[in-house]
Amino acid sequence: MNRSNGSPSDRSKAVGGPEPSTASDFLQLNTAEAPRGGMADWLARQVRRAVADGLLPVGSRLPATRVLAAELGVSRGVITEAYRRLTEDGHVAGRGRGGTVVVAAPLASPTAAMTKAHDVPSGSSPLFRTPPGTDVFDALRAAPARVDLSPGLPDLAAFPRAAWLRAERSVLAGLVPSDFGYGDPRGTPALRRAVARWLARNRGIAADPDEVLVVAGTAQALGLLATVLQGVGISRVAVEDPCSLGLRQHLRVSGLDAPPVPVDADGIRVDALRATGAAAVLLTPAHQFPTGVVLDGVRRRELARWTRDGGLIIEDDYDAEHRYDRPPVPALRATLPDRVAYAGSVSKLLAPALRVGWLLAPRAHHGALVDAKRFADLGNAALPQLVLARLMESGDLERHLRLLRRRHRARRDAMIEAIRTHLPGAVVHGAAAGLHLMVTFAHGAAAGADTELAAAALERGVKVQPLSWHAQRPQPPGLVLGYAASTPTDIREGVAVLGTLVR
Repeated sequence: MNRSNGSPSDRSKAVGGPEPSTASDFLQLNTAEAPRGGMADWLARQVRRAVADGLLPVGSRLPATRVLAAELGVSRGVITEAYRRLTEDGHVAGRGRGGTVVVAAPLASPTAAMTKAHDVPSGSSPLFRTPPGTDVFDALRAAPARVDLSPGLPDLAAFPRAAWLRAERSVLAGLVPSDFGYGDPRGTPALRRAVARWLARNRGIAADPDEVLVVAGTAQALGLLATVLQGVGISRVAVEDPCSLGLRQHLRVSGLDAPPVPVDADGIRVDALRATGAAAVLLTPAHQFPTGVVLDGVRRRELARWTRDGGLIIEDDYDAEHRYDRPPVPALRATLPDRVAYAGSVSKLLAPALRVGWLLAPRAHHGALVDAKRFADLGNAALPQLVLARLMESGDLERHLRLLRRRHRARRDAMIEAIRTHLPGAVVHGAAAGLHLMVTFAHGAAAGADTELAAAALERGVKVQPLSWHAQRPQPPGLVLGYAASTPTDIREGVAVLGTLVR
């Protein structure tokens, strides 16, 4: 072609060399579509959309930053910044020489979730029309949504797969044939030792490994305790009000009555506990669910006096490791070992699917609990116990916890900021620790308003739990919002939907 016949712009290209490319085969990206000054945000948004729509399934590798920068004709820093945002959101992760890989996707694509949500007639969700039944959490988990702000979920995308695989290979290499047989119903000696050391370091609990009973999570711990307590004539276990609906359901299905005891800014009211006449109480003292209140020193002393009269405390230490703006709170078990049955698990630290937890009981009940565990299932599966013990002893679990704290803090901050922006009339509770926030609205709001709000949110693709689910006595309307399992982007989107509904 004769260049002298081209346009002035063509001639300038010829003189200055080829114009940098502004498009890439990767996701058919075209920088002409990006807003001025917002290239990194635009690129991150395009990748998020592709992940949500299934164009980039989990395991997909993103282009190297240098390669994509060259294709799009932008600085490498723009690509690095976009990948950083995606990493903070939990969608991608760096794999060293393996590059940057997609590690998490939404439960459903935004388009599909919105379609399903808008196909549901207003107010038709059976989840919120009637009092919650025993299958309510299964039904909520199965409900389609593009943003899940349910409490109780850890960041499942952050599960330390590489560390788990290393530990599992190491454990398998050292096993002998007899290790694959029936073991001690109390749990493997390796995990009981590791748990005793973990609790000493992280919760101030001095326990002998022989005191540790490995169980299939807190749910099984409560079931075993219910069997043993009923065997000694205890039929009522008082609970905080509000408290976890799931915990109440486990107690009642196990045959125990669960009278409510009010919680105030200092924790459970011990005078009201005495008035119930219950011989045992289930508490979440380090981070009360759902209010986030920490049991203060005066109430702890009052509880100690209550136990001297024969009371038993069941301590559910469900997320004590996750704290951000306050010092650690000692476990009740650390000061009242003979009057506290202590339950913990890795459900909020690693994943609920592992079904691994532990129970430390007073000496008077330990033998009966071991028998109950033996006849329930002959003991937990040994291999996950041994792998978890290796993670605990190697320091990998503590490194994982430090990573989670940084990530969860960022997500909590994103939720608080979104609430300030979109729900300015809401009061936030329990922000200093945990994996969820409780928000309450004006006391003058109508009864049942929070279930109506939760139903409307679900119809628009956002899952939340109404505070009234977790209360036995009248409470101000509110919501319990989990932030650990959602990216900051999804959190902001979900809270914005709530703000629209409230307005």
